[in-house]
Order: sequence, then structure tokens, then C-alpha cells
Amino acid sequence: MDYISTLLAKNGLIVAFLVTGIITYSADGLSKKLTNNKIPGAAIAIFLGLVLAYIGGRVTGGNKGIADIKQLSGFELMGGSMFRDFAIVSTALGVSFAVVRKTGIAGIISLLIGVVFTFTCGAIIAYAMGYTDVKSITTIGAGACSFIVGPVTGAAVGASSDVIANSIATGLVKSILVTIGTPLIARYIGLNNPSTAMIFGGLMGTTSGVAAGLAATDPKLVPYGAMTATFYTGLGCLLCPSVLYLLTTFLL
Repeated sequence: MDYISTLLAKNGLIVAFLVTGIITYSADGLSKKLTNNKIPGAAIAIFLGLVLAYIGGRVTGGNKGIADIKQLSGFELMGGSMFRDFAIVSTALGVSFAVVRKTGIAGIISLLIGVVFTFTCGAIIAYAMGYTDVKSITTIGAGACSFIVGPVTGAAVGASSDVIANSIATGLVKSILVTIGTPLIARYIGLNNPSTAMIFGGLMGTTSGVAAGLAATDPKLVPYGAMTATFYTGLGCLLCPSVLYLLTTFLL
């Protein structure tokens, strides 16, 4: 057993891919047998992954989820920013620029609406939770946009570390909700073509959540949603610590 444990730890990334493959295969079976494919297998796999991450954190008392278990430490690399960003960038290979041009102004409008509306909701929640200073409200509002925009904005306006941490947590909650909720509501909002996927990515903005949610809905839509979601992050980092910060200062 010691030899097996050491072998798994030394080949962590391979083990991570193997476990992911087993989870994905099992999720597809559950989707077919229990839900008659009404809930996509990818959505079930994502949910199982979140459950395992929670269990890993509770069992080990660590902060890296399932990666805190030595034999599954490869998940730290597999689920890290390098593989995530590589996966997001690689989706551009599947984009049809003819479709992008056709979406045009609707995609741009969705970006502006997505950033401003989400920031406003986050700022209102922050105020309702007892935050009254502009820096904190702006930072948490930016965190509602995404867990990247939040800390960038917090650092720019000089927010405290605990407020920045709360903004990251806010963005993570949003990412998880988008990941799980996208395949469940897709049929009701017409999320079944590249144009609507781009608009959806512009409205939601959380790149990881949009990419995962669209993968569970229809993998062909991922490049389009991820593209506008990536622009959303950049636009949020531009607007939140500048224009939206000044507007919040004026209103308060």
C-alpha cells in the first residue's frame, strides 16, 4: 500500500486525469440512466467535482480541496490557472469569425449591460451587508463581476485585504452558480446557437463559469461564450476601478 501511495503521489497529474476520466464516464452513465439525458453528463460531472473538492477540504482541513490529499495532489496543477487559461485560449480555434461579425453590436451591448448590472447588484448587496465606504462597496461590486475583477479593483482603489477576500468569494459563488445553472436554463432562454452564446458570455462574464456551463450544454458553444466572457473581464478591470468607482463615490 505504501508503494501504491507513493506511486500515485509521484504521478499526480496522470492520476488527476485518470480520476477526471472516471468521473466523466460515470456522470454520463448517471445522466443516461437516471435523467434520460435531461441533465447533461458534464453538469453532473462538474457537480461531483465540487462535492469531492468540498470533501477533500473537510477531511484534510486544507484549502486546496481534493488536492490536499497527497495521492490526488495532481489536481492542484490540473485545476490551476495554467491549464484553465490554456483551455480558454485554445477555444478560439473553434470560432467562426463570420458568426462573430454577425453578432456585432449585440455582443458589445451585452458586455456593457453585464458589467454595469452585475456591479450594481454586487454594490447593493455590499451596502445591505453593512459596508458603507466607497472602496469596499466598489470592490465587492467588482467581485460580483468576477473573482478576477474584484481583487484587481480592490488593489487599485486601496481596499482592505478582508474586503478583497470577500470580493473573490463573491466571484467564486457566481462562477459556481453559472456553471451549474447554465445547462438547466439553456432551453428556456434560447441558448442553442453561437450568437446567443456570445451574448450570454457578455452578460455573465465569469469565463470559467461560462465555459464550464456551455460545455455542459453544448461543447460547440464554448468558444463563443468564452470569447465575450474574456472581454468582459478586461472591460470590468477597466471600468470598475475608474468610472464605476467615481459613480459610486458620487452617489454616496
